[in-house]
Amino acid sequence: MDSNLKKYMIGAIIVLAFFAYLVLSGSNDSSQNSPAVTEATAPPPAASGTTTEAVATGSAVQTPAGTPPTTGGGMAAGPTTSNTNATAAAAVSTGQYKNGTYTGPVADAFYGSLQVAAVVQGGQLTDVQFLQSPQDGGHTKKITETALPILKQEAISAQSAQVSVVSGATQTSEAFQQSLAGALAQAK
Repeated sequence: MDSNLKKYMIGAIIVLAFFAYLVLSGSNDSSQNSPAVTEATAPPPAASGTTTEAVATGSAVQTPAGTPPTTGGGMAAGPTTSNTNATAAAAVSTGQYKNGTYTGPVADAFYGSLQVAAVVQGGQLTDVQFLQSPQDGGHTKKITETALPILKQEAISAQSAQVSVVSGATQTSEAFQQSLAGALAQAK
């Protein structure tokens, strides 16, 4: 009889542990199913009456004297990525590049070639133009059309080629990083 009691006790503990797991994981499901929220840090305050570039939106913001820029956040659409470049906000205000348009090398994206041109104005990366990109029909074209705008936005926000790989577009992301890194190396 003791062995049957032990079996029931062990079974009850397992069932309780399973229900506890369901309850705890159920509370996390709502955050996993919601769109990813990205929060950007604003650059350091600029001199009075100067224009600084907002990291989260890419728009210009006029800051009155003595007013620090605010931080902003936005909803990410489409595939989610994370930017591991912790110094992105600081890089925005440093003016680290020479003005001009710089063409990066052609990089192999497995399904085709990718080449970008980096446009620098006011010492900042302001645009990334795609000179070549994988254009095979069907799935490859869809992935390219989805990934390239995300990569472009991240690069401009980060002021760097060090952007996260877009899920499902690993080769395209890596080719983008290589080509943009080559272009930005010329701008230094």
